[in-house]
Amino acid sequence: MSASEDIGESSFSVKSPYGRRAVALSVAAAVGGFLFGFDSSVINGAVDSIQRDFALNDVVTGLVVAISLLGCAAGAVLAGNLSDRWGRLRVMFIGGIMFFVSSLGAAFAFGVWDLALWRVIGGLGIGTASVIAPAYIAEIAPRQIRGSLASLQQLAITIGIFVALLSDALFANAAGGADNELWFGLEAWRWMFLVGVIPAAVYGLLSFTLPESPRYLLAKGRRDEARSIFAQLVPPVDLDHTVRDLETAIETDRANAGVSLRGPVLGLQPIVWVGIILSVFQQFVGINVIFYYSTTLWQAVGFSESDSLLTSVITSVTNVLVTLVAIFLVDRVGRKPILLTGSVIMTISLGLMAVAFAFAGVGPDGAVLLPQPWATVALIAANAFVVGFGASWGPLVWVLLGEIFPSRIRGKALGVAAMAQWLANFLITLTFPAMSAWSLPLTYAMYALFAALSFVYVLWRIPETKGMDLEQTETLFTERAHRHATA
Repeated sequence: MSASEDIGESSFSVKSPYGRRAVALSVAAAVGGFLFGFDSSVINGAVDSIQRDFALNDVVTGLVVAISLLGCAAGAVLAGNLSDRWGRLRVMFIGGIMFFVSSLGAAFAFGVWDLALWRVIGGLGIGTASVIAPAYIAEIAPRQIRGSLASLQQLAITIGIFVALLSDALFANAAGGADNELWFGLEAWRWMFLVGVIPAAVYGLLSFTLPESPRYLLAKGRRDEARSIFAQLVPPVDLDHTVRDLETAIETDRANAGVSLRGPVLGLQPIVWVGIILSVFQQFVGINVIFYYSTTLWQAVGFSESDSLLTSVITSVTNVLVTLVAIFLVDRVGRKPILLTGSVIMTISLGLMAVAFAFAGVGPDGAVLLPQPWATVALIAANAFVVGFGASWGPLVWVLLGEIFPSRIRGKALGVAAMAQWLANFLITLTFPAMSAWSLPLTYAMYALFAALSFVYVLWRIPETKGMDLEQTETLFTERAHRHATA
């Protein structure tokens, strides 16, 4: 019997000292998600000013917005090996330093290419945090609330998006426009980047206050330290079981250290492709178009710059609230029904946006303008899309990525899946300015098609994992993948 089986569903309580400590550690670890959300959306209020100040075309503008995601992809790949070698906390600190330096550099950028460089450096830090946070949470989370705690990563991302958009709106309104000078001769858009040093410093300081991952400590032979940390997270009756089970798992991992991700399906094991495809679908529905370019979108609907920024803030609040709903439901309703419902909502809302922009016109300055009632339809549809994504695919993909991979390949596979997510995000973010200039209706129709395909994929390939131990979850996915591979 495993330690997780000793603590029954009826006897475990998140309000117990052990549950509260697990929640507290998970919240602290999820600050890395906050940095991701902040970094990904702070560009929203600055993108038009950057394009004007540096005289950029649509392609280069898309590159500046998206290029940090290449750093994120590289950071995600490196994070697994670095955290196994140096520990989770040291890698957290390095990520915080990178984002701190990036925020300073972007704020004082003198040209488009050094701005791009600083965003890549920040991306490296964000990419490491995107892997460390779910791994750390999975290693300290009790089975009964693992889905909810894993969802904290996405909640932190949504809060980071909200804070970034709110600060963008405050700076732009205080200066009378993002292009105008605010304090010390710096334009408002530069202050939007500069404020990022605050969450970066907080994240770096947290790395000195959190306990190291017990799994890492046991892997390094520091059994007493690992035991003392577990003593704060599990009841005494289960302490020995927990330590022994983890030591057994570590020995198994060492025995399989040479195991490769390679397999019969296009060079990879089938389960690795499951993680990659989930990650790609999460991004190919176009969610980050809303948070990277929403100010431009709302101006097309007819809002002023200040009203567009305010509307973006309201949208980000909606995103936070529906993520809380997902956290509440994920361990009650299950993963699969929520994902399927989200796919339906996203497909319909994106389809409506495609139809609405088919009636768009062009203003005297060349900007896209939507007439009524299609402006209202687009506004409602965009927010419905955020609701559908935030309550389903946003948080639940992170949950599944922490559950589906066998322990012998978990670190490597999670890094590959995270890299796929960042690269998919990069492609969507890079191509949107040029694609939208070509045809907004077809752009949103493409996103709607991917949302519909995500429904089919979940219905076909994703089993339900609610309430299962990680060992059961791994077996469920690998057996299912094996049946499909041999069918």
